[in-house]
Amino acid sequence: MSTDVLIVDDDELIRVGLQAIIDAQPDLRVVGEAADGAEVPPLVARLRPRVVLMDVRMPAIDGIQATRLLLAASADPPRVLVVTTFENDEYVYEALRAGASGFLLKRARPVEVVTAVRAVAAGDSLLFPAAIRRLAGAYGGSGGDRLRAARLTEREAEVLRLMTTGLSNTEIAGQLVVGVETVKTHVGNVLAKLGVRDRTQAVIAAYESGFVVPTG
Repeated sequence: MSTDVLIVDDDELIRVGLQAIIDAQPDLRVVGEAADGAEVPPLVARLRPRVVLMDVRMPAIDGIQATRLLLAASADPPRVLVVTTFENDEYVYEALRAGASGFLLKRARPVEVVTAVRAVAAGDSLLFPAAIRRLAGAYGGSGGDRLRAARLTEREAEVLRLMTTGLSNTEIAGQLVVGVETVKTHVGNVLAKLGVRDRTQAVIAAYESGFVVPTG
């Protein structure tokens, strides 16, 4: 079964290039495209893509607002993968805060594009710890008492701290000398207690609450 993808970018050359990369894969399929965020909600409602490749900067409705609209409109919205020219960009950080599962540079190699689409389609976050840390340090606001209100257990807090470094569940399990299923349970509890959709938003919450301090 193919993973359906919607491409949203105001640059036609970018749309054509991404479509060629994605449609060359047997398990991926581009089902539509849009040149602005304003076109996204009705297209998503009609085409039901699993992943939206979303340009972060567009003329009428940008990728940030379009991501917010998608997440508000459905109990099971598509995964959003932000596409950007510059990774150290306040727009990228705001899109991640709005609910995007990760970001992809427009200069990414075809294999990186395909890997990213497959990862977010599977429900994984596309997390680049160093980039998130830089973005949080430059543009992050204050999350106040969000972590305190979440009442994480000591082990859940430890798991969250390891999540901010970009470790996978298997790698966290190795660090803590526990089973992968145990880690999955802890990760699920962290996401639920923070009220976030995936690891990216959990990591951002960790930075903005001061639980982890951005450095470097």
